[in-house]
Amino acid sequence: MKPNYSLDDLRCFCAVARLGSFKQAAQSLSMPLSTLSRRIQQLETDLQLRLLNRDAHRVSLTHTGQQYFQRASALFDELSDIGEDLHRDKHEPKGKIRLNAPINAGSQFLRDIFFDFMVQYPDIQLDIGFSNTLVDIEAEAIDVVFRVGSPVVENWIARPLVDIHFIVCAQAGYPIDTITEPGALCGHPAVICHPMTTWELIHTDTRQEFDYLVGTGVRLEVDEIRMLTHAIKAGLGIGYIPDYHALPLIEAGKLSRVLPDWQSKARTLFMLYRDRDHLPLRVRLFVEFVLARFAQDAN
Repeated sequence: MKPNYSLDDLRCFCAVARLGSFKQAAQSLSMPLSTLSRRIQQLETDLQLRLLNRDAHRVSLTHTGQQYFQRASALFDELSDIGEDLHRDKHEPKGKIRLNAPINAGSQFLRDIFFDFMVQYPDIQLDIGFSNTLVDIEAEAIDVVFRVGSPVVENWIARPLVDIHFIVCAQAGYPIDTITEPGALCGHPAVICHPMTTWELIHTDTRQEFDYLVGTGVRLEVDEIRMLTHAIKAGLGIGYIPDYHALPLIEAGKLSRVLPDWQSKARTLFMLYRDRDHLPLRVRLFVEFVLARFAQDAN
């Protein structure tokens, strides 16, 4: 039922009841005494109940007024606490930030940044979820999400962090001499890592493009890069691996690069957050920290 009285008038009543004085209440509310008296009278008229007893020397609550004050003051105290919490969110570096990131990019690019941020801001907690599936960031109340590839999320700001290329790799010693163009991959056993089931390749010199959809010959399907890499090293098949993970293993002689003149188009790691102007301080500090670290690494 819609109330037939003003909540602001009820707030004025609580101030009078708490202080036991119209004059002190008017001062605390920065309101003329005559205005406050009129507001209380209006509240009693709207409620059709007497809340205060007034005489020349003091103000006291009626029995009904006591009941209203006990319940209403708790509500306004809660509103005051909420206001203070919101103020702290805006002005104090503390509280929890909920994050979500892909498993592989998270462990490669973000893990140390997360830890360093927590060291610098000991009153901020991170709640980190790693997943290679797209979570519902609105339903999960995520503050900041990291995504590789198309980052379009309505009303979210997407900031590019770093470009990633995927390359085709095989077990060290695997016969790759006959694989001179992407079409020749057909017929070779393969290991695929979801969601990268199509290997989107581009020649680094000619810019020719080729999308290889792995069909027959799939030996293993996984959703985690380390498992993919171990399977390729074990000789289960050829795979499509991000360069940051594959190149050190190729240099160490643990993998061979297939089609060295081909790689994926750049797939960018993005950081997404909701609102540039109304972020809690802890989230704004986190966003700025991540951007600064990637800028530093780029230089």
